Amino acid sequence: MSGIRLFCPCLKQGWDETVLSNLLQCSLVFYTLYYMIGSVCFGAFRLDSFDGLLPFDFKTQAEKSISKYLVNLLSMELTYFTSGILFAIIVRKRVWDYSITVTLIHVILSSAVMAEFPLAWQWWLALGGGLLMMICNGQLVVHFVCQNNPAYSSSNL
Repeated sequence: MSGIRLFCPCLKQGWDETVLSNLLQCSLVFYTLYYMIGSVCFGAFRLDSFDGLLPFDFKTQAEKSISKYLVNLLSMELTYFTSGILFAIIVRKRVWDYSITVTLIHVILSSAVMAEFPLAWQWWLALGGGLLMMICNGQLVVHFVCQNNPAYSSSNL
């Protein structure tokens, strides 16, 4: 932690621990939702086997007739849609910051798991659209629900 304070001396004691705790919680929520939604989609599309690489798979061909691609796309978009709402509950403000950070972590993990950098424009388009939904949903929940609720009015990030 002292290394972070060295580069950012403005960080207060406890602030960086809160941010890292929130980031870990958001990441866990994101991937838990991804696998839950992915398994429901696999069952709904009646695919033969569940692919454990579902959140990281950007190599599946982008064709409407391929059920696996549709499952990957639907899982990604529904996960991003739902995650923004849950991120608002966890962080209470600055959902956009945590959304972008979790997405960057997701891109890095996807590249590491699939052993190459994603170059498919369809994947990037879906990722960008999902990120936009995550940010909008989360910020709307924070604006309309958390701002008026005294339980969420703490100064925590």
